[in-house]
Amino acid sequence: MGVALKTFKTNNYDKGKGKLTQFIWIFFNALFLKNSWFIFMSFKVLLLRSFGAKIGQGVVIKPNVNIKFPWKLVVGNDVWIGEGVWIDNLDKVTIGNDACLSQGALLLTGNHDYRSTSFDYRNEPICIGNGVWIGAKSVVCPGVVCEDESILTVGSVATKDLKSFGIYQGNPATFIRERKY
Repeated sequence: MGVALKTFKTNNYDKGKGKLTQFIWIFFNALFLKNSWFIFMSFKVLLLRSFGAKIGQGVVIKPNVNIKFPWKLVVGNDVWIGEGVWIDNLDKVTIGNDACLSQGALLLTGNHDYRSTSFDYRNEPICIGNGVWIGAKSVVCPGVVCEDESILTVGSVATKDLKSFGIYQGNPATFIRERKY
């Protein structure tokens, strides 16, 4: 027997909050974070905190950012979140200090289990360390740890952990050289 999508259940993981909170968040996310005209970063940070995100000081959040569940988000100090970043955090996402998520980056904590006929979710947390740079249009996959000062270059896909001070490129991303200052 193959995949039977009619047997898929969207409730096979912990969303962390009830349906009403999720609905209210969808509205505010669309109005203030995903909106390209709303540029007031301090209000975005306040809004995320009010929905349970742990956000440090000096965080920059550009327009058109999409965050699935703010209550599953921890962001350190002096973090830059660029235009069009999507944090699809079905599981916890932790971002360290001085990290940069460039334009269009995707942090993807969940995927469907292709081995399951009901196509259940397989979710794993993502951890972005201090000083990490996730390049534009790059993807960080479920369960990946980007250790301190690592770089994922433009358009790359991290399917495995990135070691400290490593520069990674490609799909899947592979180590190309050490980051030096």
